[in-house]
Amino acid sequence: MTGVDEAAKQEGVDIQIFRIIYDAIDAVKLALKGLYDPEYQEENIGKAEVRKVYKVSGVGTICGSYVISGVVTRQCLVRVFRDNIEIYEGKLASLKRFKDDVKEVKEGYECGLCVENYNDVKENDVLEFYRMKEIEREI
Repeated sequence: MTGVDEAAKQEGVDIQIFRIIYDAIDAVKLALKGLYDPEYQEENIGKAEVRKVYKVSGVGTICGSYVISGVVTRQCLVRVFRDNIEIYEGKLASLKRFKDDVKEVKEGYECGLCVENYNDVKENDVLEFYRMKEIEREI
């Protein structure tokens, strides 16, 4: 080993050899992308209208809802709107169709859902569902 190889090994530096400059540039870009925190963009996926509210002891408030556009998925985030004013933002705690847990409910179907840590849902509230999508950075 040469002195440079030994010093790089002691310092934990990775040495790479490239024959084409474009390969070196691509390797540096990939390394830089890994140093930045990921950037997220909001993606709206659906809306539902609360048609009936059920209070269930031990569970909380269940919203009998009708999906008016898009899709509702179990892993999505939710905003609660009353009279076109946002009153709560949080996570979806559960999603059911009849008595079965489901992963998603599409437009035109009814579902029962529960908003995590929020029980003040009223009939005619509008629920907007979204997810945070990681966007790739440009370097």
